[in-house]
Amino acid sequence: INHIVHNGGLYKRPFNEAFEETPMLVAVLTYVGYGVLTLFGYLRDFMRQWKIEKCQNATEREEQKDFVPLYQDFENFYNRNLYTRIRDSWNRPICSVPGAKVDMMERVSHDYNWTFTYTGRVIKDIINMGSYNYLGFAQKTGTCQEAADKVLSQYGAGVCSTRQEMGNLDKHEELEKLVARFLGVESAMAYGMGFATNSMNIPALVGKGCLILSDELNHASLVLGARLSGATIRIFKHNNMQSLEKLLKDAIVHGQPRTRRPWKKILILVEGIYSMEGSIVRLPEVIALKKKYKSYLYLDEAHSIGALGPSGRGVVEYFGLSPEDVDVMMGTFTKSFGAAGGYIGGKKELIDYLRTYSHSAVYATSLSPPVVEQIITSMKCIMGEDGTTVGEARVQQLAENTRYFRRRLKEMGFIIYGNEDSPVVPLMLYMPAKIGAFGREMLKRNIGVVVVGFPATPIIESRARFCLSAAHTKEMLDTALKEINEVGDLLQLKYSRHRLVPLLDRPFDETTYEETED
Repeated sequence: INHIVHNGGLYKRPFNEAFEETPMLVAVLTYVGYGVLTLFGYLRDFMRQWKIEKCQNATEREEQKDFVPLYQDFENFYNRNLYTRIRDSWNRPICSVPGAKVDMMERVSHDYNWTFTYTGRVIKDIINMGSYNYLGFAQKTGTCQEAADKVLSQYGAGVCSTRQEMGNLDKHEELEKLVARFLGVESAMAYGMGFATNSMNIPALVGKGCLILSDELNHASLVLGARLSGATIRIFKHNNMQSLEKLLKDAIVHGQPRTRRPWKKILILVEGIYSMEGSIVRLPEVIALKKKYKSYLYLDEAHSIGALGPSGRGVVEYFGLSPEDVDVMMGTFTKSFGAAGGYIGGKKELIDYLRTYSHSAVYATSLSPPVVEQIITSMKCIMGEDGTTVGEARVQQLAENTRYFRRRLKEMGFIIYGNEDSPVVPLMLYMPAKIGAFGREMLKRNIGVVVVGFPATPIIESRARFCLSAAHTKEMLDTALKEINEVGDLLQLKYSRHRLVPLLDRPFDETTYEETED
């Protein structure tokens, strides 16, 4: 699918992104499965209420029954009766570096996952297909570790102050100059937490009388930041430019509700790579609309920085665009750089403003010095400033691994979501019973995977999410693919009929826009 033709020359490269339709029978059986689970859940709750079955969940004490309930029974219904039964698929304790392979502490449950007991055994050399270690910098040996070790002995582990007080180190200044150079922007600022970079900075940029246009699949940190800002929020369909343009037109024509005054600002919130869908933002079209309607653009590159583009500079470089076209460039150091924290890059005026008004800058403790050095060393490696081509080779290796892994899964007959260049690879499971079964069967075969279900995804779109890494060798990927193929046959997961529906041509549901407006 070549979208250059569809989009009037906005794209300088093929943009291949498709989502296969859910087979009707699979959708029906998934709803039936959730229905049966819900019925049995109510039956078990009835038995617990009458002391026929032991109640192991948190409940109010008898003397507190007349108080406003602290634990809402119905709100916890899903956790109690559905999630708990497959809880062993999450929160698994890792006891090694989260590299291409990991060691995991074995645990067992004798009461259907209400509690876990550690056996004392460590499962060695599990192929890690779940960590966001895109460029393989999560490691305990090498130049990054040595540099961080040296800084640890000089500066210590913590700063014990905010940037505005006694926590502004020369290392922080060095990092921010390097990030600005890496992104191709005037200035940048680093923060100690990726989630807070979004949730604490968006309220500093917009407020009452402003409008936020947010993709329906944006990360929780963007959603929280938008809600905390007090601005009006309107949602557009995922990566659907017709939906976004309709909202922009409406915002400019009608202005604010009741008063009809113009909006003070219109801010578009998008991500580079969407971490549950594996899709890449249609950035050329978003920028074209932003310029046409004189709005601002906030781009979250948490998953795309380091993972996309010929030299790992993210989705802007991937499309061959100018960083100046993006007003606020946000990203994290937690994925491709194997560290912690986040950054915001843009014009000097923007960054100077955030240094004064951002809650993360004023109240949050500064980045740990060894973490800063890990970021600096890995970023210089990607840029080639360490005198080697290791960084460039890792970026290319990730791209090769991504295309190979995606192609092989599609050939096997699985339904795979997202863009062909996205290192986030969702494999559709659909039915609730298969969420836990897939995670357990893969672990039996020494493959660590992440499985995701409702409410993190739509109720009929449960999935396994693989994250590719430059640290994965072809032998590792072939081993993982062989086991995935076996488990796919065992659990009957090969739903694909190769009826691919390009995302660009997915119909826009008019009712969604009307409901959002209300």
